[in-house]
Amino acid sequence: MYVLKDGEVSETGTYQELLEKKGAFAEFITQHITEEIEDEDELDELQEQLANTPIAKEITRTISRQRSRLSESGSIGSQNGLDRTESRESLRSNGMKRKPSMSIRKMSVGRSSNKGKEPGEEPPSKGKLTTVEKEEKGNVKWDVYWYYLGAIGIAFIVGTILFSIGFQVFGIATNVWLGMWSEDPNMVVDGKVDAALRDMYLGVYGALGIGQALSILSSSLIFTKGTMFAATKLHNFMLKNVLRLPMAFFDTTPSGRILSRFSNDIIGIDLRLPMTFTVFFQNTFRVIGTMLVICFTTPLFTAVIIPLLAIYIFIQRYYVATSRQLRRIESVSKSPIYSHFGETVTGTHVIRAYGQVARFTEISENKVDLNQKTMYPSNSSSLWLTVRLETIGNLIILFAALFAVLGKDLNPALVGLSVSYSMNITNTLNFLVRMISDVETTIVSVERIKEYGEMETEADWDIPNKKPAETWPENGQLDFKNFSVKYRAGLDLVLKGISFHIKGGEKVGIVGRTGAGKSSLTLGLFRIIEAAHGQILIDNKDIADIGLHDLRSRLTIIPQDAVLFSGSLRMNLDPFDKYSDKDVWNSLELAHLKEFTKGLSGGLSHIVSEGGDNMSVGQRQLVCLARALLRKTKILILDEATAAIDLETDDLIQKTIRTAFADCTVLTIAHRLNTIIDSDRVLVLDQGKIAEFNTPKVLLDDKTSIFYGMCKDAGIV
Repeated sequence: MYVLKDGEVSETGTYQELLEKKGAFAEFITQHITEEIEDEDELDELQEQLANTPIAKEITRTISRQRSRLSESGSIGSQNGLDRTESRESLRSNGMKRKPSMSIRKMSVGRSSNKGKEPGEEPPSKGKLTTVEKEEKGNVKWDVYWYYLGAIGIAFIVGTILFSIGFQVFGIATNVWLGMWSEDPNMVVDGKVDAALRDMYLGVYGALGIGQALSILSSSLIFTKGTMFAATKLHNFMLKNVLRLPMAFFDTTPSGRILSRFSNDIIGIDLRLPMTFTVFFQNTFRVIGTMLVICFTTPLFTAVIIPLLAIYIFIQRYYVATSRQLRRIESVSKSPIYSHFGETVTGTHVIRAYGQVARFTEISENKVDLNQKTMYPSNSSSLWLTVRLETIGNLIILFAALFAVLGKDLNPALVGLSVSYSMNITNTLNFLVRMISDVETTIVSVERIKEYGEMETEADWDIPNKKPAETWPENGQLDFKNFSVKYRAGLDLVLKGISFHIKGGEKVGIVGRTGAGKSSLTLGLFRIIEAAHGQILIDNKDIADIGLHDLRSRLTIIPQDAVLFSGSLRMNLDPFDKYSDKDVWNSLELAHLKEFTKGLSGGLSHIVSEGGDNMSVGQRQLVCLARALLRKTKILILDEATAAIDLETDDLIQKTIRTAFADCTVLTIAHRLNTIIDSDRVLVLDQGKIAEFNTPKVLLDDKTSIFYGMCKDAGIV
């Protein structure tokens, strides 16, 4: 066995040899009995195993104390209305179970009943932890088109249309001019070509060609510029809104669904939609120009254009409805692929450890297969469309040629022009319908981005006319008045009308078993979740009246799960570069990280990987402590901040906090009761309500109090 301490092997040997040394391992065994063993049978078994060891006497004394605690905690638990199981789940020093993460607690809330929900609120889906991705039905609403065209800009749209029309006009004029040129009897006189007339025709023909080239170039440039501007605008609009969405959205929305909007849908707006719209404009005016030329050269064609147009519109609408919905299904079925891939990458170590690689590969392949199933009907519908459009195109050629023959007095050049245009109508119609379909299916990306861009955000970050003073809060006084909160609409209240007062500079410990509402209280204080009823006052100022940035910048929290970003260590400590290097080093020294940082090759410039993966869990927590020490706001919240740190370091940190934040209001959500036993007062929460709130001495003197039962269970009293 090897015992590690400060990154080095402090002891090594067999189990018996380590016990004989009476070093760190022997201390750990003794401590383990106090922390973990809650069953008398287990105590008997352990006592037998260690009866003949060098630490037998210490073990016997510890086990005797533990037996006494176990026998007393049963009666204490019954006096407090807590059964044995609840007593073991209570917060206790050292042996207290670590509370689950916020997401798990929200899951349990999500499964709760709808009892006590507000009138008019829709209950959440029973047993559902995430919301179902919204899938629109039917035609894409016109406001989506106007939304995208408005993002491009009216000037860009008008310019594109005018130059596209100009391109078709110049193209038709070129062909008509060639017809006139070929039919001009004055081109050849007495076997000689009239050079002046030829040059005139050639000059006009060249000018028309240049006009056509400039028109299509201008149209493409204008529309490309407009669509680039629109893509940037829509991306930034969605990004800005998503960053301001309330936490309830991220709790119920898989990350893959969000990634799908920022990848697949943004690609649609960046690449597919501009290209589709460009071809749509070109083919629309080409079809209009073709029909006008045929109708002008063979007027009888107007008799069949209306029924052919009706058949064409029917086929087009029938196809587009199917194609559009298939694209929506494909977009929705793509999000689970991203979600599963992200989860798989995150849990790679666990998947490999349990030999589940094949199962996760199969799940991924099934999700991809489900997504690809939408492609087969999409291709089938394209073939269905091709057959019918070919039929309409052939009918147009038939009638154009038939009416050209029937019209005896027609100009041969114009007849040739009419037939040549009708020969191209099949491909033009085919492209037009496909582009109409592609526009409708690709515009779904705008529809999905618009949805995220218009979701209701959290409160305003800054409210200029209600900005607090720079020195606020001056005292750090807190008042909760009939405060109630829930994680989202339709769920039960997690805090139910709590009211209490905390004086400025007071140190308050907050305890309660899992689900009592401890962390929910801090979330309400930061307005991560908004109040359902009541209010919170800081120095007699309602926090609901000020901007979120002003509120959150005046509070500091050291969370249970450390939050670090990819970048330098200094950036993680001082992201806005407000403090000097001297201040940063001082905060590291207070957090007991100075020697560790000096040992790094880059010092403060050491690169922290994403999430701080290249640091231990305890070191990440100390970085968060150093960040808090650097900011040193008037109110500090410790949300089980030392849960991942050993007892010795925990004691050092507690001393640092008592010294550095001596004049600050400190709220400590306890993981180990000995960290809050010296608080000015202790707040005990139970099922979202205040069960007890008094000084530790008063609560411990009351043998029937919940806090006394917790301390008794933890071996503190």
